[in-house]
This record gives sequence, C-alpha cells and structure tokens, in this order.
Amino acid sequence: MTTSTRGAAKTPAVLVLEDGRTFRGRAYGAVGETFGEAVFSTGMTGYQETLTDPSYDRQIVVATAPQIGNTGWNDEDDESGRIWVSGYVVRDPARVPSNWRSRRSLDDELERQGVVGISGIDTRALTRHLRERGSMRAGIFSGEAIAPEAELLERVQAQPHMKGASLYEEVATKEAYVVPAIGEKRFTVAAIDLGIKGMTPHRMAERGIEVHVLPATATADEVYAVNPDGVFFSNGPGDPATADGPVALMSTVLERKTPLFGICFGNQILGRALGFGTYKLKYGHRGINQPVQDRTTGKVEVTAHNHGFAVDAPLDKVSETKFGRAEVSHVCLNDDVVEGLQLLDQPAFSVQYHPEAAAGPHDAAYLFDRFVSLMEGQRA
Repeated sequence: MTTSTRGAAKTPAVLVLEDGRTFRGRAYGAVGETFGEAVFSTGMTGYQETLTDPSYDRQIVVATAPQIGNTGWNDEDDESGRIWVSGYVVRDPARVPSNWRSRRSLDDELERQGVVGISGIDTRALTRHLRERGSMRAGIFSGEAIAPEAELLERVQAQPHMKGASLYEEVATKEAYVVPAIGEKRFTVAAIDLGIKGMTPHRMAERGIEVHVLPATATADEVYAVNPDGVFFSNGPGDPATADGPVALMSTVLERKTPLFGICFGNQILGRALGFGTYKLKYGHRGINQPVQDRTTGKVEVTAHNHGFAVDAPLDKVSETKFGRAEVSHVCLNDDVVEGLQLLDQPAFSVQYHPEAAAGPHDAAYLFDRFVSLMEGQRA
C-alpha cells in the first residue's frame, strides 16, 4: 500500500475488480493505492469496530449501508490498536459527524492511519456483483496512482488469493498479556490470540474470568503454565487450512479434556481438530444482522459475523471423532452454513460468529455463560 494525504475529498479514485469491473468515485481517507479481497459488510452501525477487527486483514470492505461516518470516530470503540482493513468503500460519507463521543471524522482517521478508500460509487451495484460472482481480488487507486485500466487490472490480478493465505500470525499479539477479572476472580482462561478483538476478553472479565491472552504461536506448555480452568481460541483472518499449529495445540487441549471455547477462526480450528474439512464461501457472512439457530434450544438469534470460510460438517447426524461424538450445534438460516460445533463427551464447543458483538446485537452473549458452566462443571 502506498499513500499520501493531500486533498483526498476532491481527488478522483477508481476501484478495479479482478474480473475487470470498475467503479469510479472520489478518494476517501488516504490517497494512493491498496489491494485486497473485496467483501461486503451488511451492518448498519459499528463501522469503527469493523475497521479495527483484525479478521479483516488484507480485505477491502464495502459498506452496504448507504451513509457512513455519521457518528465520527471516538477513542473507546476500537477492537484493536489499529485499522486492519486494506481499503474502505462507501457510497455517501457523512459531511459532518455528530456524536457526543466523536473526536474526529472517519475520513480523518482513515487518512491518519494511511487507509486508502473510495466514496461516491454505487455500492448497491457493487454488492450485487460480489453476491453473484463472489468475493474477489481488487484494488483502489486514487490521485497519481491512477493509470490505464488495463495496467491497473494486471496489477490486481497479480495479487495473492485469500484461499491459502496464512494471516493469523500477522495480526496476533507478539507478547502475552493479562486482562484481569472484573470483581471477584472465579476462573483463569488461556486465550489464544489468532486475531482477537478487545471486547472478547472483556466479556469474559465481566464474568469473573482472568484472561491470559497468548500469542498464536503459544505452545501447550505455555498454555498450561497459567494453570487455566479453560482455553479459548479467538477469531482471526485467512484460510484455516493453513493453521496447522493452532490445530495441533487444540488437539492437545482436547486430549487433556480442558474446557474449550472457540469463536470464528477458533470454530474452524475445532472443525479441523475433529477431522472435518473447511472450505471458502462464495461471498461469506459479514455484518451484524445474520440469523442463526441454536439447535440445542431451537432459539433463533440475530448475530454478528465476519467469515469467508466455513466448516464442512454433516448437519443431519452425530459424527464420531477421535475426541468422542460431535454435532453441529448452530446453523445459519440464510444458507445452512455450519455456525457452531459441540462435543457430546467432553466440555468443548465453538461458534462461527461473534458473541462479544461490541456494536451489537447481543443475542448470543449467553455463550460466555455456557463457557463458565463448562468450567464450573469441570471444577466440580
């Protein structure tokens, strides 16, 4: 990515997709060029949480909501220490942000962090294109980076695909740190950071859990050195087929029958550890309005998603694995994608979506209580 920050609002920009479709608009944020996988997010709110979610590493995010930036940018809602998206695509950026917590505009923050974006394009047409043809490589070019379309297309097509990309170590913490329990400490959890969002350990801390966040490369000895009551595997970017290290670590946790909870990338890691395959979705699930059914209760929840890969597990039967019986516990009602797994013979489960959901909805927050119940049961 190359960027500059002069006169972005009036600077022409172009979005080029790998199949040759182009959209012309105005620069938004930094001026320059950037590359990534073009994906769309259907959330009406929560753009700050989306942009700072490490799971969006190397992706150009298209906001389907027509107006973005109304509430500006504050200093409290970041999910990590920086913006991770490769680029941002919006239709109608707010001219003046208005919110009592706002400290600056979204445009200013994108510019400050060197994130190249584009505004003023028909995001509805772009979203329909990605739904029909699937997520694909793309580039945003503005200012002096604009060149003949054939040249820009060639550069886009030279970029790596998301399938086969190993990204989780890029975004994970390099040093372990501790998030203390809020109130009385009840449990200790070792959380493997594969791209963890800040709200996730906070949700556990609210329940009296002291969370030791460990690097993605943590060993079993390092995990058990904190004497955990449970082990958590976080969300993260990239292709789960590349995550052999986390799969091996999770297998060790399962062998020891330590209570285990995984979300998003962690769900895919559990799937692999149980012997299931994973595959890339055509355009993925991204946004905060995805309907999922908890098959253990029959309840339908509105949930927050950000995943382009899924677990290939049978929906219609209990599977025998080397760690005991396993079943699909949650399913997406839009397309029957596996959204959760659970073991029936030991305390381990996962979901594909994001129950911490800082921007909402909070229908799935009970899953952290379910994790607590597993640890209580194991202690008893």
